Amino acid sequence: MRITTLLKDRRGATAIEYGLIAALISLACLIAFQTLGLNLANIFNTIADALS
Repeated sequence: MRITTLLKDRRGATAIEYGLIAALISLACLIAFQTLGLNLANIFNTIADALS
């Protein structure tokens, strides 16, 4: 009886799915922020060169 209850419990699987989704979103944000940061550095360097 206890084994069947554990097999029917889906809360653990749901928690793992939410964890994977959060990890993928974090990875996408990290890549986007890194790319954006590099582009902003180039823009500020171009502006600084133009002003000097």
